[in-house]
Amino acid sequence: MDALEMALLYDYYGGMLTKKQKQCFDMRYNQDLSLGEIGESLGVSRQAVNDNLTRTEALLRRMEENIGYVARDRQVRRAVEEILDAAQGLQGSGDPAVQALSRRIQAAAQALKE
Repeated sequence: MDALEMALLYDYYGGMLTKKQKQCFDMRYNQDLSLGEIGESLGVSRQAVNDNLTRTEALLRRMEENIGYVARDRQVRRAVEEILDAAQGLQGSGDPAVQALSRRIQAAAQALKE
């Protein structure tokens, strides 16, 4: 799993991590520090940092497998895009009532998107 995916999992589940897990994760993924730099900053070995990050990443993956917020968010975003596309297609109708409904659909979908 790449850094972007890990950051996304952290956005959803980071609040459930310990202070030390959050600290190591932040230093690695947000500050882009090496394991050695993190270890030096925290006063622990490089191996301890590696172990912490490995456990944290596994925990984030398990949370997603069990809860599925990230997958659900992606599914909702795809559905909203499809709704917007369909509503845009209705906008070309010559019927003012259909155009008005299209605008309402687009506004509702945009609200979901934000």
